[in-house]
Amino acid sequence: MSISPTAEISAAPETDILDLQIPGTPRVGFVSLGCPKNLVDSEVMMGLIHSAGGELTPKAEDADILVVNTCSFIDSAKQESVDTILEMVQHKIANGGRAKRLIVAGCLVERYRDEIRKNIPEVDAVVGTGELDAILEAAGLSRPAPTPTDSPFAILSSAQIARHASAVNQHSRPEGNGAQIQHEAGAPHLEEMWEGAATASGAAASRPEGDAREQSGRFSRESWDGATAALPTYLYTAETPRILTTPRASAYIKIAEGCDHPCTFCIIPQLRGKFRSRPIDSIVKETKQLIAQGVREITLIGQDTTCFGEDLPKDPATGKRPELADLLDALAPIEGLHWLRFLYAYPNKITTRLLQSIAKHDNVAKYLDVPLQHASAAVLKRMKRGGTADRFLQIIDKARNIVPDLTLRTSFIVGFPGETEEDFEELLAFVKEAQLDWLGVFSYSDEEGARAFDLDEKVPKRTIEARRRKLMKLQQTISRKKRRQWVGREIEVLVEGPSEETDLLWQGRALNMAPEIDGKVLINDFGPHEELVPGTFYRARITESHDYDVVAEILD
Repeated sequence: MSISPTAEISAAPETDILDLQIPGTPRVGFVSLGCPKNLVDSEVMMGLIHSAGGELTPKAEDADILVVNTCSFIDSAKQESVDTILEMVQHKIANGGRAKRLIVAGCLVERYRDEIRKNIPEVDAVVGTGELDAILEAAGLSRPAPTPTDSPFAILSSAQIARHASAVNQHSRPEGNGAQIQHEAGAPHLEEMWEGAATASGAAASRPEGDAREQSGRFSRESWDGATAALPTYLYTAETPRILTTPRASAYIKIAEGCDHPCTFCIIPQLRGKFRSRPIDSIVKETKQLIAQGVREITLIGQDTTCFGEDLPKDPATGKRPELADLLDALAPIEGLHWLRFLYAYPNKITTRLLQSIAKHDNVAKYLDVPLQHASAAVLKRMKRGGTADRFLQIIDKARNIVPDLTLRTSFIVGFPGETEEDFEELLAFVKEAQLDWLGVFSYSDEEGARAFDLDEKVPKRTIEARRRKLMKLQQTISRKKRRQWVGREIEVLVEGPSEETDLLWQGRALNMAPEIDGKVLINDFGPHEELVPGTFYRARITESHDYDVVAEILD
C-alpha cells in the first residue's frame, strides 16, 4: 500500500445540525472510518477533546482542527482512509476552509506512521491505536483537572444544546445514520471525569496463548517502516470521557481490545496488540452510566468477545477466571437495559455455559455472530483457523438446540491463496446445509505483513469476484426464504427514524438484527400513533418480506 497524495479527492460530506460556537474554543471535526470498535475509539477521543475545552463540529469546512480516525483492515479500507485524509487536506489548502491542523489517527498510523508524515506533509500529527490520550497534545489542548461527577459521558440538555453542538461524520458505516447528537432533556451538567483516561490496562495480565504467539513472532512489526516497537496497550475505562455518536437509544461498549489468534490473513494483532479484557465491574459501571442518559440497547464488541476474561485474575472464591457468560449474567439484570447483544464469537469458544446464559435472559439477543471464514478444512488449515464443515455444523446444531429461535450470522473469505474449485464447492454445500440467517462475504485481500501474503497459489481476482457473487446469490435465496417465514409474526421493534431509502417509510430493527450489518424493519403503517418517536420500542406485525428486509405495521 502506497500512501500517495495523488488519489482522487471527493467532495466533503455535509451534515446539518445546530451550528453554534463557544467563543475562544477550537472547533474540532472528526471523520471515523471502519468498524464499531474504531467508532468507540473516535468517541473516546471526542470525549477527551471535549473535556479539555474543545468544541466538536460535524462540518469539515467549519473546523479549526480535523481528525481522521482511519481503518487499515483490507486494501479498500486503506484506500478509503487515504482518500479521506486527502479530502481533509483540501480544507487546509483550498475550498476556503479554515482548518489549521490535520490529525490522522487509528490503524493506518500503526502501519504507515512514517509514510503518512513523509508523503502527506499537510498532516500535522499522528495518533496510533494505543495512544488515544495523545489526541490532546496533537490538538494543542491541555489535560483538564479532574471534575467530580456521576457520569463521564456528555449529556446535553435542551438549553445546553442552544450553545453547544457535538457530532461526528462517519464515512464507512454501512446502514449508518450519519452524525447524531447525544442529548437528554434536563440533564444536570456537561463536565466529564478524566481519571483513568490515559491507560486503563496498566500491568494487565495476558493469555498464555498470546504470550506463546508473541514469542513465535505473531505480533512482530519489525518490517513495518516507522512502526513503534511497543505494541498498543491502551484500554479505556468507565471513567474515560466519551461522546456518544450512535442514535440516542443505542451504544457500543468495547469489552476487550487486541487479538491473539494466529489467522494468516489478518494483521489486526499487529495493529491492536495482544488481547486484553476490561474488568467486569468497569463494564457494569459504564452500562449503568449509559442507561442513566437514555441508552436502552447495548452491543458488546471486541475482536473476539468469547475470549473475554481469559487474561483477568482468578476469583479467589471459585479459583476461576471470569467468562463472557459471567459478564452477560452481570449486565442482563440491570434495570433499564432493554436489549443486550455481543458481536464476534470464535467458533471453538462457544461454550455450553455461554449458550445457556444467552437462553435464560429475555433481554439478551438470541443471536450469534461467528465469523467462520471458510468451511473447507484445507483452506481453514492454511488460514490457521482450524475446524471443518462437519465440526461447524455440530456447533450450530448444539447452539440451536440450547437457544430456541437462535439467529446466526457469519462471514466468509473467498479466494484465499490455494482455494480450489473443490474447496469453494465445499463452502457452497456448507452454506446450503447450515441455512444461516445473515451472511457476509469478503474477497480475499493480500495484506503485506500478514502471513498469507507470502503464500503461493494466489487466486485470480476475476475468479475471486465470481465466487463472491455466486456465494452471495446462494445466500440471497436462503435469506429470502428466512424472511418469508417472518410474515405474520408479532415482534418488538426499535424505531430508528425515517428510512434512508425513501421518505414514505420509517425504519427500525428487531432484537435479532444487529446495528448496521443486518437487514431492517421497514414501517409503512404507524397504527394508532400519529407519529413515531425514534429510539422508542413498539410492538409490530410483519406484513411482507424482501430478500433482507421486512415490512411491518405498528400495533401499539
